[in-house]
Amino acid sequence: MTRSVYVTGIGRGDGRQVVELGVMELLTRQVDRVGVFRPLVHDGPDRLYDLLRSRYRLTQPAGTVFGLGYDEATALQAERGQDALVERLVERYHEVAGDYETMLVLGTDYADTQLPAELALNARLANEFGARVIPVVPGGGQLAESVAAEVRNAYHAFDALGCEVIAMIANRVRGGEAAAAARDLGERLPVPVYVLPEEPALSAPTVAQIKDALGAELLLGDPSGLARDVRDFVFGGAHLPTFLPALTENCLVVTPGDRADLVVGSLAAHAAGSPPIAGVLLTLGEHPGAETLALATRLAPGSPVLTVPGRSFPTAAELSALEGKLTAATPRKAEIALGLFENHVDADRLSERLAVVGSARVTPMMFEHQLVQRSRAARRHIVLPEGTEERVLRAAEVLLRRGVCDLTLLGDGDVVRKRAAELGVDLPVLGEGEIPEGSGAVARIVDPATSPLRERFAELYAELRSHRGVTFELAFDVVAEVSYFGTLMVREGLADGMVSGAAHSTAATIRPAFEIIKTTPDASIVSSVFFMCLADRVLVYGDAAVNPNPGAEELADIAVQSAATAARFGVEPRVAMLSYSTGTSGSGADVDKVRRATELVRERRPDLLVEGPIQYDAAVEPSVAATKLPGSQVAGRATVLVFPDLNTGNNTYKAVQRSAGAVAVGPVLQGLRKPVNDLSRGALVQDIVNTVAITAVQAQGESPGAPG
Repeated sequence: MTRSVYVTGIGRGDGRQVVELGVMELLTRQVDRVGVFRPLVHDGPDRLYDLLRSRYRLTQPAGTVFGLGYDEATALQAERGQDALVERLVERYHEVAGDYETMLVLGTDYADTQLPAELALNARLANEFGARVIPVVPGGGQLAESVAAEVRNAYHAFDALGCEVIAMIANRVRGGEAAAAARDLGERLPVPVYVLPEEPALSAPTVAQIKDALGAELLLGDPSGLARDVRDFVFGGAHLPTFLPALTENCLVVTPGDRADLVVGSLAAHAAGSPPIAGVLLTLGEHPGAETLALATRLAPGSPVLTVPGRSFPTAAELSALEGKLTAATPRKAEIALGLFENHVDADRLSERLAVVGSARVTPMMFEHQLVQRSRAARRHIVLPEGTEERVLRAAEVLLRRGVCDLTLLGDGDVVRKRAAELGVDLPVLGEGEIPEGSGAVARIVDPATSPLRERFAELYAELRSHRGVTFELAFDVVAEVSYFGTLMVREGLADGMVSGAAHSTAATIRPAFEIIKTTPDASIVSSVFFMCLADRVLVYGDAAVNPNPGAEELADIAVQSAATAARFGVEPRVAMLSYSTGTSGSGADVDKVRRATELVRERRPDLLVEGPIQYDAAVEPSVAATKLPGSQVAGRATVLVFPDLNTGNNTYKAVQRSAGAVAVGPVLQGLRKPVNDLSRGALVQDIVNTVAITAVQAQGESPGAPG
């Protein structure tokens, strides 16, 4: 029978979407096929399901997700009673559940449902579905003792109704009360209790959500500006000198459209970073002239300026009722929600209590989840040289929110902060000499041009490259370049690893590593692998980024390195040494090189499963392997594919990436004494997150938690 987990509330305003998203994250780490079922649904789009579908690549047909509409359910219960309603919903559930390894059930929302005893209905449905239950209790505006009492009452209510409660969660608890509530609850219930504090970034609507809710017209702005959170509203009516001190960080300025002085003044303050605002909303259907708007564009490119026809007071009333929503259009809020969940919920303990039997295979999503979890287990410090690059800043926010690693961003501090503010990116950045509070991941900003480390690094680099005629004066200029500065931080133990390449060439990223980090004693060369996340498995391709035409010795080294990298990241290594012929069917210099490399691998690592020369189809397809190499332990089951040269490897990984829709994570460099990894200049934010997580795991050593 399909095991399922039922997330439900006890009333409105619990913000349980954070918990539903977090539980989905835990389930997809363990199994491949997770189904979603919402017994009762309102008319219109289901924002949370749309988010789950896009984030977790769900292929479940939309029509199978929902049981009944609330109106239909109310009519059925009124006409035939609750038994008939439950029977219909159970029937719908089982029509879906058989197709999935586990199910996430989203309880009713207590919002204008007209259903009596809704808590009891959720409890009964959970029992009929055979689901374990996680009740979510709203804690907004309550003192710690009230929150604790609500949690205890909710537990006893569901327990009395026969539910198997596996955890209790209090959500949206005021910051000062959250820790006190957690202490008060302690071990007073027989199940784990987690307390999630109020997170302003989740309750804050984005500029885009305000635009849609008010039906506002966009005069200026771009998508990154519309994605900014609105944390406050400042209503303009005073003269500019009185108005400017009232501005707050991430506020939306609301002013009559004929106040060009306040529009220009607000955007000028944003441009100066004092403070960065979310945008400007003009009322009365008025807006400044073309010259003022042109000036506004030059002052704060991308900052949104909206206009509505209504007056300021009714507009203010509408704004006060708005709240941020988790939707597929707000992926940043989803990352914030997951960070909140993971930082306050013992994910390992809750995963055990979910009692989901894990899938035998590793899917791409499981692989990505495992990267994040392993990096969180023993947090390391990674330096990102491209500190002003948009994708890097957005990735940095995700990494810090999820607690993947601590970061150093390189660049001029004022420029980095201003760029982050323009993008609406919230980074917990420590100042010079500031000591972090708590256990959360933090970032520092270092400017290589002005850093006190520059002179020390110049002396070290001059010493390392003295045989090349490098003087201190020349080194002083070289180490101000961000890639060299970041690499020297890694060498000196001021960072555990480095990731660059979003805006730099591969050579600019790895040349400093060759000069400064150098190879491990057992590696003759530096090579690379890509983790190729296919629909049903993860393969390791090496080398597709560094060595143009390796000889037999080098090819053997690449194979051994790639097998070790695969094993470190949970991919059981079965190595295929690729060629244009299989076994003894071909001859020639290229085939002989691969045959010799295979022999060398067997000599160096007799414990390693390796086959070669072998063609790609015989390596990965069992039916072909049965014909070409019957009885081979690798053929048809290869997980590590070693290409004979860079031309073959690079073209193959790109062909598979584009044609098969695979996610290519890498290149991951191997053979260096300390981890330095390169990004594609077309890397997406998630690619950067994955590569940084890989680098953090590499820095942990041979096993998770080992010192770097």
